[in-house]
Amino acid sequence: MLHPNDSAEQLASRAGLDAAEVVRREAALAELSLLQRSPGGGWSAVSPETAADTLLAPALRDVLERQTAIAAARAQLHALTGEYLEARSMRSAKGRVEVIEGIDNIRSVIDDLARNCKSSVDVLSPGGALREEAIRSATPLDLDTLARGARIRLLLQHTARKHKPTARYAAEISAAGAQIRTTGVLPSRLLIYDDEAAVLPVDTEDTAAGVVLVRDPAVLGFLQRLFVHHWERGLEFTAEEEQNGPEPTQLERDVLLLMAAGKKNEVIAHQLGVSPRSVSRIVASLLDRLGADSRFQAGVRAAMNGWIS
Repeated sequence: MLHPNDSAEQLASRAGLDAAEVVRREAALAELSLLQRSPGGGWSAVSPETAADTLLAPALRDVLERQTAIAAARAQLHALTGEYLEARSMRSAKGRVEVIEGIDNIRSVIDDLARNCKSSVDVLSPGGALREEAIRSATPLDLDTLARGARIRLLLQHTARKHKPTARYAAEISAAGAQIRTTGVLPSRLLIYDDEAAVLPVDTEDTAAGVVLVRDPAVLGFLQRLFVHHWERGLEFTAEEEQNGPEPTQLERDVLLLMAAGKKNEVIAHQLGVSPRSVSRIVASLLDRLGADSRFQAGVRAAMNGWIS
């Protein structure tokens, strides 16, 4: 500055500015460490490089301290790798069947299996719609597994098609390469990783009660055949669901159930206590609403819509 000891009024006069504006600008420059008080009471200019060093020094010290803490924590964790791998090898032993209890332990085991999966994940998921909490935890793991080149096959029940969060989840992982099908009835929840480990619930009615981790080759072979048996009978899941009109009445559901059982119109009429003409009219209406060409196809689509189970 050519006149470091000039007052704000003098500087304003020289620059053709208002004195208040000069004071505001001085304060802004001082905040950036581009001005500092001179011994004579005025201001002296500071180079941007020096100002940057002064202004950023505390932040740089904080970053350095955080980096040091992170490096120390990383070193401590890496020091435990040997113990972890040893324990994991014990869990991975052939012929081992292990019961895992506690929801946190179950999640830890499943996360570990998913993150270390290399070739395939096969899943039976009964119960219709997936819980949104389960979807939130499964989605990143599934996408990461698919990104590594592993195959995912997921078999749901038909009723899951009408659950919007499940449909969105299916669309997202399908777009990433997952294969998804639906079927009518599934015996139990089942996850098979790399054809080397399977996870089953201890209690099919209470999946939080615990799981069984199976690595025994004989049991795994049976579980793989069980999965394939249901998978081959499943129907491809598509994100675009057909609009099939309003939900059926109770009478229409009863007709659908008897149709699915292979009953003829006359038998259905007799069992339900209505006229054969009424049954014929209901059947024709259901076929039209479901866009079905046959009674069998109508039964399949009704099950997919969750109208019958």
